Amino acid sequence: MKIINFMGQRTLAIIFSAVLICVAVGSLATRQLNWGLDFTGGTLLEVHYSESADLGAIRETLQANGYPGAVVVSFGSDRDVLIRLPHGYSDEQGAELLAKLQSASTRGAVELRRNEFVGPQVGDELREQGGLAMLLALALVMLYIGFRFQFKFAVGAVVALIHDVVITLGFFSVFGLEFDLTVLAALLAVIGYSLNDTIVVSDRIRENFRKIRKAEPVEVINISLTETLGRTLVTSLTTLLVLVALAVFGGEIIHGFAIALMVGVFIGTYSSIYVAANTLLALGVSKEDLMIPVKEGAEQEELAP
Repeated sequence: MKIINFMGQRTLAIIFSAVLICVAVGSLATRQLNWGLDFTGGTLLEVHYSESADLGAIRETLQANGYPGAVVVSFGSDRDVLIRLPHGYSDEQGAELLAKLQSASTRGAVELRRNEFVGPQVGDELREQGGLAMLLALALVMLYIGFRFQFKFAVGAVVALIHDVVITLGFFSVFGLEFDLTVLAALLAVIGYSLNDTIVVSDRIRENFRKIRKAEPVEVINISLTETLGRTLVTSLTTLLVLVALAVFGGEIIHGFAIALMVGVFIGTYSSIYVAANTLLALGVSKEDLMIPVKEGAEQEELAP
């Protein structure tokens, strides 16, 4: 097998990651995230049309009647419509909106199925709980990998996960995409996906450090990454095919979820190869870190004639 010199390009990888992180953090600090209704509060209406609904006409009606920023999507069927109004509206105004839709409808009667108001206090709680869930996930990941492998591997895995999450958040901030609970769920899924890939690579690195004892750490890591490259590419490409189909044909409700996962899978594959391995080299990983400790009794048995 031809060994690919991945670590020969580690300096370029560090520069590339640093640029992405700086852009992401800068955008998050200045532009912040485009928080969705789940975090900002607002009004959610579900209406049912007796005939197929014209989403474009509904959007024009809302815009003309002073409801800018309203999100209109199909919900379940072409007769059911979900309308989300941003922060600043109330459930009473939801009833007024329904009356305007009924007067402007050319597709039969309009029936109100659901009218919910999410206050900003609920949004603050959701934002706080989501952030705590992500921090808890990272802490548990470090604990697990430190117990399963070695502390340097745990640091490398957590650095890679933070790298993936920050860049994915920065992508949504730079392009102004709506950040709601489905995107938060996608971020947690990205942590799981990237962690799985990192564990596979780490397991092969540990195995090769124990088998190839005369090689330098850079050479061992290059061999390990080359051996796992086929599995990594096949897993990533098949996952991306499904996510592209969801993003194109899945509708607006899960569009943000699919986009977040696509960005996360791409960055997670890159970080498993370069970020985690670069961190191991920076921490000075060596074969001594991964040697299986020998019990004193076993040593005496080996020395006995």
